[in-house]
Amino acid sequence: MAQTFNQAFSRNFLGQAPNWYKQSIIAFLLINPILLSTAGPFFTGWVLIGEFIFTLAMALKCYPLQPGGLLALEAALLGMATPDAIYAEVVANFEVILLLMFMVAGIYFMKSLLLYVFTKILISIRSKMLLSLLFCAVAAVLSAFLDALTVTAVLISVGVGFYAVYHKVASGKKIHQQHDHADDASVHEYHREDLENFRSFLRSLVMHGAVGTALGGVCTLVGEPQNLLIAEKAGWHFTEFFRAMAPVTMPVLAVGLLTCVLLEKFGLCGYGARLSEPVRRVLTDFAEQEDRKRSRRDKAELIVQGLVAVILVLALANHVAAVGLVGLMVIVLLTSFNGVIEEHRIGHAFEEALPFTALLVVFFTVVAVIHQQHLFTPIISAVLDLELNMQAPMFFVANGMLSMISDNVFVATVYINEVRAALDNGSISREHFNNLAVAINTGTNLPSIATPNGQAAFLFLLTSALAPLIRLSYGRMVIMALPYTLVLGGVGLACVVMFIN
Repeated sequence: MAQTFNQAFSRNFLGQAPNWYKQSIIAFLLINPILLSTAGPFFTGWVLIGEFIFTLAMALKCYPLQPGGLLALEAALLGMATPDAIYAEVVANFEVILLLMFMVAGIYFMKSLLLYVFTKILISIRSKMLLSLLFCAVAAVLSAFLDALTVTAVLISVGVGFYAVYHKVASGKKIHQQHDHADDASVHEYHREDLENFRSFLRSLVMHGAVGTALGGVCTLVGEPQNLLIAEKAGWHFTEFFRAMAPVTMPVLAVGLLTCVLLEKFGLCGYGARLSEPVRRVLTDFAEQEDRKRSRRDKAELIVQGLVAVILVLALANHVAAVGLVGLMVIVLLTSFNGVIEEHRIGHAFEEALPFTALLVVFFTVVAVIHQQHLFTPIISAVLDLELNMQAPMFFVANGMLSMISDNVFVATVYINEVRAALDNGSISREHFNNLAVAINTGTNLPSIATPNGQAAFLFLLTSALAPLIRLSYGRMVIMALPYTLVLGGVGLACVVMFIN
């Protein structure tokens, strides 16, 4: 039967998303102008934040770029954020955008080495508890000296690699046959239970690793973008920053790793799944087949990837250039020395990161609305009006809560600038400024793991190619992060009260 134009437009709008989802987005777009004219920009701004969070929460129904982009476009058209303000937010975060464009693509060209190394680890360590602790601890150490997004890109690449190997076998295909691992239609019935268990296994490993990036990222000047900003305002060098944060970050790191062990031991909040023997045999057979068929050229590629990995770590640890430029260097070296010179082969490396890069720019539009409509100003003013001995703990709490729904770099920027201004005009002492700087840094880094909104690494994981494969939705991420949020937030606040305040 021929479709009417109305039906055609309806089907085309947001593609395969459910009708109730499409109707929700249309309702948001219709109600926002009404709210703006009746309730004002402040209230409408908070409603917009809730609507954008909804698009993130429903990421498995529809990639958030399109619905979130429509909301951001409407906000700009309504004058809630000017194009200049949006551009300023993008420029301020250009280093993160550069990182996503080039570093994630660079990691793509190292996937053979990553899959080789992590497959050996996975089939060698049979204890899930030890394996989880290793993922969490290694991610923490790497994030302290490298970058959380880079480490997350590695976790995603490894997770997709493992999943693709087993899914192909579960679908009755040979290891080296072409296969769409996003389609479960061909999975044999007797493999489905093992596949679901493997998804749960990978979810827990990846989430332990993601939390590890937050545990390590808070510790050092280079761990997160806002750390650099706070250090600059405080005049702290690498060692000074580490020492200032250590009374909070070291106890939190220890308790975080202990939490990882306990979650696996008791199987709480979606953790505890073990690697079943059928899956382990598949991965073991895959590793053995790869070892047998590996030619001299394949081995040469692994050697080149290993050498470039060493160069990458040294370059990032010594901060020889912006992370994105280091990623471009990795792309050039790996493609040059491993014979990847065709444009279409290079183009595949950018497929993972560029949609998220576009989504991040949409997110910065929402941040521009927060900035221009002063949505956080009442909270900031309320905290600064408190007694001095209450300010550090409340800064930790306020920064944590705001970072759960907004960009933690933006929250840290707003707070540290206000505190620096208070120091410059003599309202607070240098010692009190140092205490507040510690509270701001730990507050924006630790409780922000509660939702994917808070940290770019978590948002990247949620919108990655891995998330739908292992059924890692927004809600599931929140549930799996909850015990870590409570423990890290609670211990962090207690340390601020006892050692910093």
